[in-house]
Amino acid sequence: MNYPFSALVGQATLKQALLLCAVNPGIGGVLIRGDKGTAKSTAVRGLAEVMPLVTTVMGCAFNCEPGHPADLCPACQQPEAVTQQVPVPFVNLPLGATEDRVLGSLDLEGLLADRQKKLQPGLLAAAHRGVLYIDEVNLLPDHLVDVLLDAAAMGVSTVQREGLSVSHPARFTLIGTMNPEEGSLRPQFLDRFGLMVDVTAPREVAERTEVVRRRIAFERDPVAFGAQWQAAQQALQQQLCTARQLLPAVQMPDGLLTLISQLCTELGVASLRADIVLYKTALTLAALAGRTEVTAADVRQAAELALAHRRRAKPFDNPSRPNDGSDELDELMQRAQESPPQPNAEAEPAPAPPPSAPQLEQPAPKETAGDTAGEKPRNPAANAEVEEQVFGIAASVAARSIKVAAARPADPEATALGQRGAATQGSRGHSVRAVPDRAPSELALEATVRQAMLRDPEAARLTRADLHQQVRSGKSGTFLLLVVDASGSMSASRRMEAVKGAVLSLLTDAYQQRDTVAVVAFRGLEAHVLLPPTRSVAVAEQALRALPTGGRTPLPHALQLAAQLLAQADYAQGLQPLLVLLSDGKANVPLPGGGDAGLQTQQLAGQLRARNVPTLVLDTDNSYLRLGKAEALAAALGAQYLPLDELSAAALTTAILTVSSRPVAG
Repeated sequence: MNYPFSALVGQATLKQALLLCAVNPGIGGVLIRGDKGTAKSTAVRGLAEVMPLVTTVMGCAFNCEPGHPADLCPACQQPEAVTQQVPVPFVNLPLGATEDRVLGSLDLEGLLADRQKKLQPGLLAAAHRGVLYIDEVNLLPDHLVDVLLDAAAMGVSTVQREGLSVSHPARFTLIGTMNPEEGSLRPQFLDRFGLMVDVTAPREVAERTEVVRRRIAFERDPVAFGAQWQAAQQALQQQLCTARQLLPAVQMPDGLLTLISQLCTELGVASLRADIVLYKTALTLAALAGRTEVTAADVRQAAELALAHRRRAKPFDNPSRPNDGSDELDELMQRAQESPPQPNAEAEPAPAPPPSAPQLEQPAPKETAGDTAGEKPRNPAANAEVEEQVFGIAASVAARSIKVAAARPADPEATALGQRGAATQGSRGHSVRAVPDRAPSELALEATVRQAMLRDPEAARLTRADLHQQVRSGKSGTFLLLVVDASGSMSASRRMEAVKGAVLSLLTDAYQQRDTVAVVAFRGLEAHVLLPPTRSVAVAEQALRALPTGGRTPLPHALQLAAQLLAQADYAQGLQPLLVLLSDGKANVPLPGGGDAGLQTQQLAGQLRARNVPTLVLDTDNSYLRLGKAEALAAALGAQYLPLDELSAAALTTAILTVSSRPVAG
């Protein structure tokens, strides 16, 4: 039994977004972002119980609308089909689902009994005219995201496999929940969600107390608690039914339609889907309120839900509500209403729209009083304990995608998913073929049964010789470990600005490849984990901007810490490791206990080399006469060496491919 939707405490914006999607599925669903324990899943699961019932044909596996059956639906093709009203379909798409389970597969029972190829409907068929819910949607494998993008765009699911070619309607309300700390969504997938809501835990003591009180009462006696809220549930369901009936009669004045386009233009929203979703949401808000005409307040409220996640133009432009900070949305609406466009005034050119949201790629302002344009930084050679400074980020190069070949055999069951490296024998991914195998790790049922039928058409008895292995093709995940020198030597000639620019380009590539990222910075007496392993590269970018520069160079400790992170993260989580070291190779602080820093650096480099980790050393020494320490360190690591000023797309890609193909050190 699910927690009653009407018993939720607070979260008014979340509840309103879900109710809007229940009234008008054409909005396109809702993405719910928030920390753990903020009632995201509870609200979504409770929504299904208050949504209006749907009418289906008894025995229909495709949830066809009566009078509009799918071509391949046998139940709806019957001349005396019996209809019934049932709760709205609510389908949970698990992260570990296979493509066959989502799209559908060959019906083996029908193949054996009738000797005919039939479709066994998948989750998309079950979700037709209902809700498709994905918990932790940002962790959904890419091959399933591709399937959902196709179905959401066309409203039809097409299955082409094992000699089967069929299509059926698949129009559903897509609802996803996610924790932003665990990574982002692909831009194409993000735009498919009509609305987005950010939820947080309540801050008021009384509200939090009431949440706990109701939850305890529900867990103690779910039936009694549900009965207590039954009247509120029925009233809410009736409100949704009334709003659905009223929706076709709702009208929007033409001036408000122009206002929608102005808002999307001035807020820098590129997707035209935003205008359409904003229009539909405003209509639905009016219907939910029992009105037949949209007001400017409806447009304002709809813009908060429909535009926040579409204003993001760059990987590190964090999506935020349009009215965060100053009331930007209110100002834009007031400006648009006071000065409407003049379509007939052709003599005068239209004034240029105001600039969109500021780009985060611009160099950050200097945060130290002494860091001015005319002041030269101190010479770190004269004083190793140079005063700390926080440098901005120089213009970063546009790094092409770094390709990483598998440096070690991957366990198919443990390999994490990503985009950077190939995984031809993973447990998840696109099914590309089936091959004969007497001891398959994943049985290809269709190919096995087909082989048995071809060998023995009458009995179709399976033998070990009929078994086939399912071969899947996907992408393996990568653990990108950035080790950044932040010592005082980076202040010379403002090297740190170039270093931060290079790291930002690597983070941009990591965002596009859905990598797991960690950042180690070393300065002063020891190295520190600036960012533990995470899929949220935006957090890494924020930590990079605040990274101070100054002090001595504890390079041995940085290599030791890198080895520990590689051992904990890449092998344990099935990720292919990739180590990028940005340093001039100088070391003047030994490990705790003393010793020679240079000798310790060489020894630790040899240990890292023995791990056979693809490694790139970017030399940050930009002096006229380079000492060659970074190049010597690269040789000890068995890594590719590249001066920072030669960082380019072609050079970076070539460097990593060369490293990943080297033999294991003996």
